[in-house]
Amino acid sequence: MFETTPIPGLLVVTPARHGDARGFFSETWSAGAWQARGLEIAWCQDNHSLSREAGVLRGLHYQAPPMAQAKLVRCSRGRIWDVAVDARRGSASYGKWFGLELSAENWRQLFVPKGFLHGFLTLEPDTEAQYKVDNAYAPECDGAVRWDDPELAIDWPLGGLGADAPVLSAKDAAAPRLAEWRSPFELGDAT
Repeated sequence: MFETTPIPGLLVVTPARHGDARGFFSETWSAGAWQARGLEIAWCQDNHSLSREAGVLRGLHYQAPPMAQAKLVRCSRGRIWDVAVDARRGSASYGKWFGLELSAENWRQLFVPKGFLHGFLTLEPDTEAQYKVDNAYAPECDGAVRWDDPELAIDWPLGGLGADAPVLSAKDAAAPRLAEWRSPFELGDAT
């Protein structure tokens, strides 16, 4: 099932899950289902992360053109608060964010198109996130924007995660604020 969000292009996807006494089966991505919605995505890589602690925050990340990436994010173990921010200059929703909980229980996924910042916060220990990307990792195009930028005002659910939350990488802790950063994305670019 595909659901739109308040930000154009950003989609919540909930694959069907068929269960019985043995467990379940789910088709987590189907080219035919996506093509039926007019979405032709050539995924080239699957990424899988494990965060040992609750309160690990990864983001807000992007990969600039010509190596920009679309992502399809899901949580296969535990729970995450997943966030995407429209970073397309000229977009009516530039700087607006959308967040939702993804978990092994709710089976939802977030489709993040090119031109968005992306990040997530782990809500449980030993949480695993998996995501497909449509372009290979290119370190020269890699970047981040500050997760707690007051201009973005993202409502991260940090309460109850402990005094050390969020746990950040050095890269994420040093990321610039939105006002100090020039987005490499333009609305309408094929990026």
